[in-house]
Amino acid sequence: MASKAGKPARGGVAGLVVWMAALGALFGIWQGALALGLMQPELLPPVADVLATAFDLVRRPSFLGHVGVTMAEVMVAFVIAVPLGILAGTAISESPYWSQVLKPIVFLIFSIPKTIFLPMFILAFGINFGQKVGFGVFSTIFIVLISSFSALESIKSDHVRVARAYGATRSQIAWRVYLPSMAPILLEAVRLAMIFNLTGILLAEMYASRAGLGQLIANWGENFMLKELLAGILLISAAAILFNEAVRWFEQRCEHWRT
Repeated sequence: MASKAGKPARGGVAGLVVWMAALGALFGIWQGALALGLMQPELLPPVADVLATAFDLVRRPSFLGHVGVTMAEVMVAFVIAVPLGILAGTAISESPYWSQVLKPIVFLIFSIPKTIFLPMFILAFGINFGQKVGFGVFSTIFIVLISSFSALESIKSDHVRVARAYGATRSQIAWRVYLPSMAPILLEAVRLAMIFNLTGILLAEMYASRAGLGQLIANWGENFMLKELLAGILLISAAAILFNEAVRWFEQRCEHWRT
């Protein structure tokens, strides 16, 4: 197996350095627009004020309570959607009949903006924890299904035939052939799934909710509380970046499975 030591790091510290550089550039442009008079402080508060507001928010028990609500909804939806999507995607791809029947439906629904279905979830579940989780699962599972389809197609039939020739059982083929071949694509799916999941949960909270970060952001926007609004967006972005880089780091540990 060829060594990949010569390739640049794709995750971990290197990824965070790239993100920090991009964030520094963003802050520079932000402050430059204010200094040149291209934006007014009433519409775009200074970076220092927004960062101070963010530090203040993370010390407020009420804000942390909203964070806890959103994290619980995101984690429950994620834990349901990802394994269910992988198992369902694998089962569909392994069946020629169901593959022809269900794959077009999955791609069709995936192409439809999920926000138009949100009122249906509110009518079905009400405004509660289950509604947010249900919509998060619905927003996430289709990208996992599509990634699972691609992951199954990446498996080399020669590897499966060799394993069967050596007498490998179905479970051994699943763990020793399928999983290593599918892992790189599925790890990419996990990163995408969290993005879709978090977006879905926040939209559900913004649309109709009694608690959560989405409800806070909607309230700040409606009341023109721009410092709090931008601070909340920065905090959510920071959490998403950290999760993304953590998965990229783990994916890098699995690079040898690509060959």
